[in-house]
Amino acid sequence: MAKIAVLVTDNFEDAELTSPVKALKDQGHDVTLIETQAGKQITGKHGAKATIDTTITDVKPDDFDGLLLPGGFSPDELRADDRFVNFVKAFLLADKPVFAICHGPQFFIQTGLTKGRTMTAYTTVRPDLYYAGAIVKNEPVVVDHNLVTSRTPDDLPEFNKAMLAQLK
Repeated sequence: MAKIAVLVTDNFEDAELTSPVKALKDQGHDVTLIETQAGKQITGKHGAKATIDTTITDVKPDDFDGLLLPGGFSPDELRADDRFVNFVKAFLLADKPVFAICHGPQFFIQTGLTKGRTMTAYTTVRPDLYYAGAIVKNEPVVVDHNLVTSRTPDDLPEFNKAMLAQLK
């Protein structure tokens, strides 16, 4: 059983949080939702609700085996806070599994660690990743060692399968 951190706030893309979290929990993994306020109820773009488990100040990357970055507007908001960016950066530097879908890969731009990494993202994020030095593909799921990225909710079956494969 792996411990998975999830960085998320309001305006997440509903299915990009709920589907991977369900897939992880169904396989017995422990999932922790992290934001700036523990106990806060957040709302997705389409009305899904989730409750934050803990704050970014109360956790460290060493507490977790993997990291999930759902899309929507959530990643763009959180990446303005260096605490979240440093959290993501620590996972990449430690070579731990990182799973990002849609706008989730925006975090990687802020870390400065995109150069030479192969990934995908939502249509409007792909050029940003390219200009940050990533090798960008337009495929449902891209696996670069233990970095798993995907484009949209339509890709969730492939994304979830690749994510779970990294945790075996």
